[in-house]
Amino acid sequence: MANTKLYYFYVLLCADNSLYGGFTTDVAKRFATHLAGKGAKYTKVHRPLKILYSEEFNSKHDALHAEWAFKHQSRQKKLAYLAEHGVSL
Repeated sequence: MANTKLYYFYVLLCADNSLYGGFTTDVAKRFATHLAGKGAKYTKVHRPLKILYSEEFNSKHDALHAEWAFKHQSRQKKLAYLAEHGVSL
């Protein structure tokens, strides 16, 4: 039986206009967790407003790599990445 589990890299817009990148197997459920103040330390402080972007991966490794790469960019490069994927703020 083939592995049918999917993994996601996602980007949230926070109340202070900052961007948060994360990894999950269920974007909607994870966003609800962030909204409830039970997600990452960052989103407890910066309060997420909406999901800007999500991308599906077949492997956990690839999704985690996308998250890592996004988090280690300047804000300008994060915005360019989002624009390249059809997202504008």
